[in-house]
Amino acid sequence: MKKYSTVFLMLLMVAGALSSAFAGEGSDALARAVFYGGVAIGAGVAIGAAAGGGAAGLGNAIRGVLEGMARNPNMGGKLLTTMFIGMALIETFVLTDCSLQSYSSLQEYLTLNF
Repeated sequence: MKKYSTVFLMLLMVAGALSSAFAGEGSDALARAVFYGGVAIGAGVAIGAAAGGGAAGLGNAIRGVLEGMARNPNMGGKLLTTMFIGMALIETFVLTDCSLQSYSSLQEYLTLNF
């Protein structure tokens, strides 16, 4: 895994060096391509991290409710109600992050193109 991350960082540095080297010659297309690629990668990483964090949170919530129901079956209804409210909040946070990342990427694209 460390090998892949090192290769990725090296490619990112080369792309940044190339875009700055060609920027003085009037080659704006390469600089834009590198910038939009960086925006797309950043948005993808942020959305992936939000989805992964949300999935981990949902898994912990379900695990906790199942353990609570195993210890005290009479509290099953109340635990499920609380779990569903918590799951809705977790999903709301994930969807909010995804929509904000998409909106910020689109806003940067429109700002530079128009």
